[in-house]
Amino acid sequence: MTQLSSFRPWCAGLIAGVCVIPLHAADWPGYRGPSGNGHSPEKISRSWSAEGPKVLWRVPSKGGFSSFVVSGGRAVCLELREFNGVEQESVVARDAGTGKELWAQALGTLKINDGGQDGAAGNKGGDGPRSTPALDGNRVYTYSAKLVLQCFDAATGKEVWKHDLMKEFAGGKISWQNAQSPVVEGDLVLVAGGGAGQSLLAFDKKSGEVKWKAFDETSTHATPVVTEILGQRQAVFFLKSGLLAIDPKSGVELWRYAFPFAVSTAASPVVSGDLVYCSAGYGVGAGAARITRGRGGWKATEVYRKPGNKPLSNHWSTPVLVNGHLFGMFQFKEYGSGPVKCVEAKTGEVKWEKPGFGPGHVIAIDRHVLALSDTGELVLIEAATDAYKEVARADVLPGKCWTTPVVSGGHVFARSTEEAVCLDVAVRGAAR
Repeated sequence: MTQLSSFRPWCAGLIAGVCVIPLHAADWPGYRGPSGNGHSPEKISRSWSAEGPKVLWRVPSKGGFSSFVVSGGRAVCLELREFNGVEQESVVARDAGTGKELWAQALGTLKINDGGQDGAAGNKGGDGPRSTPALDGNRVYTYSAKLVLQCFDAATGKEVWKHDLMKEFAGGKISWQNAQSPVVEGDLVLVAGGGAGQSLLAFDKKSGEVKWKAFDETSTHATPVVTEILGQRQAVFFLKSGLLAIDPKSGVELWRYAFPFAVSTAASPVVSGDLVYCSAGYGVGAGAARITRGRGGWKATEVYRKPGNKPLSNHWSTPVLVNGHLFGMFQFKEYGSGPVKCVEAKTGEVKWEKPGFGPGHVIAIDRHVLALSDTGELVLIEAATDAYKEVARADVLPGKCWTTPVVSGGHVFARSTEEAVCLDVAVRGAAR
């Protein structure tokens, strides 16, 4: 791989005033952005130099697949750190403008050296934390590999409250441990992972008080999506039994869509109006259900089901919806080579595909798709449905990138199993 820049000294991230986040910066406060659907409301420069976007800071960031959240001038993710001589899952807060570390807290040990070590030849290893934290005002929320939900003061890193779901709510381990991210919805923090009768839980985000708990389900690695369908606010969980939608305020069930499970489910569901798409690897494939509401209540009716690892398997990379089409990495263990595809959401028909991305991640921004390949290439693609149209490309990170690139204040925040980087993609004047 060609290097984005030969300038990599770690002190680059500590130079005061190099990168100032604008006051109007759009926050990226949780996994998959401000609306939980992978969309950024910002504009982005489409004119990159031959070397790629300007590097504002670059710092070491060891291990795992946790993505950044950015809010209040802070950029936070989970990394592997050594505390008291023991390598642990850790939450790390940085100054978003400089990359300087503000604080770090240990979350506990986790199992590594299994499937997270996979990858393309020459780009393996780096297993570690897989959950992405949430930032809400002056609080940071984390959900560890061992199902410990914690709230920290965003300025100091001091613990505010904590719940161990395995000890307090009879939670059970799943393969590869937890990768689900906590979701802040209004005054609540939503997670899955408890035991019988309390597998889905809602906590008061300020006090940590349990507001409701319900259901007898087995959680997966998929993060729930909170959205509006047919005028009703609802949280859609992708569980071992399939999709389950609930009223987030009360925990009352709205509808279900039974969907197969094999080994691991990790990609979040995607909502397109009254249609909900979901997909998993290990031969499961994809499906979509139409949601209706009548006198008899809510109902999910299957529109299509496409089994198998092709054409529509999403191993853990959740696609984004733009103009009725899904854009993202549709593949299963095609490390370094898997394609980006454009898929019509209502039919599951593949409109085009472009290989060479692997199981990275995408976001939607300014009528484009911003993709981070598993080899660390940042690629801007027009959200066109007739053909693959690449706008810009740069090699921005070494190591393995099974993480989501995020945009806040005209800056891309991205990380691999080795480094974290902040890039300038702000629109200036008439330049796009």
